Formats: sequence, structure tokens, C-alpha cells
Amino acid sequence: MLALAAAAFVIIVIPGPSVLFVISRGVTLGRKAGLATAVGNESGLAVQVAAVAAGVGAIVSRSIVVFTTIKLLGAVYLVYLGVQALRAPAPETRAEASPPVRLQRIFRDGFLVALLNPKTAVFFAAFLPQFMDPALPAIPQGFLLGALFVGIAGITDTAYALTASTVAPVLARAGRLRAAGRYLFGGTFIGLGVLTAFGGPRTHGK
Repeated sequence: MLALAAAAFVIIVIPGPSVLFVISRGVTLGRKAGLATAVGNESGLAVQVAAVAAGVGAIVSRSIVVFTTIKLLGAVYLVYLGVQALRAPAPETRAEASPPVRLQRIFRDGFLVALLNPKTAVFFAAFLPQFMDPALPAIPQGFLLGALFVGIAGITDTAYALTASTVAPVLARAGRLRAAGRYLFGGTFIGLGVLTAFGGPRTHGK
């Protein structure tokens, strides 16, 4: 478990779509949004871990049709999030939504970004067995090691969200800089969507 924790930490801190999404929400929308995105990410990641432990990860890694379908869905959703960021009104004119609805939507976005990443399932299917004891049942070990991975991801994502949100007040007082950040994150997610659509099953950051 210590070996898994060390390896998982190195992999998790490498910025991927989920990490970038947490950072973008923390910077542009503040601490609550960043934390809600992190919770959504870890919830989606937990579903992936459960699926891999139950054997779904092997199906995804072996079936090009399943992998491609999930990959394209994830790519489309990333592009959608990028377009939404680019089309968002300027901070001065944005109408404030009610907090519960707003956080629910942010949680949903984080959940889907993590869930619709088939490379994570392929990675889990290839990564977790290396830390399992072949003399013990595989499924309970998969859930335990996967839960450890999700826990580490939750800690790092929370740190990213809190760090990013400290920049939010500065950006709120600099309208042009905040607008530039909106275009930067919007363009980044469109780019990630394109890379996801045309990329293979290589392992990337979380």
C-alpha cells in the first residue's frame, strides 16, 4: 500500500483534464466551486475504480469500440465545457445563480469529466494488479487499493482547489486578467477535447 501511495501521488499530481478543471473552477469561480469540482472528480473516479474492480476495466481496455465510444463522449464534453467558458458573460454582467443549483452543476461537470475518461479505467486495470497479492482475493484488494488512490486524489485536488481559489480575489479585481483566464481555460479544454478524441490509450495525468 505504501508503494501504491507513492506511485499514485506522482501520477496524480501530473495535471490532466480533471486537475486542470479543478484549477480552472477554483480560479474563475472561487473556493466553493473548486471544492465542489474536486468532490465531483473524486466521485467519478470512485465509480471508475469500482468498475475496474468488478472487471469492467478489462472490457474497456480490450474493446476498441467501448474505449472509443467513451473516449469520444469525454472529448465532446470537454469541448462543450470549453465553449461554455468562452461564451460565459464578463464577470461584471454575469447573473448570479442560486448557490445550490450552481454547486450541483459544478459537481456534475467534475463528475462527468472524471467518469468519461476511459484512459483512467485502462490505467487502473493495468496499474492496480501490480500491487495485489495473488494469494488473496482480487476484488476486495481492487476496492481497497482503488479507495486509497481516490483518497490521495481527493487530498491533492483539494490542495489544488484551495491554492487556485486564493488567486480568485485578485482576478476579481482585475477584469481583463480574469477574462484572459476565461479564454485560456476555455481554449485549454477545447484543446484537451481534441487531444482526447484523436489520442490513443496512453496514460496521462489525472
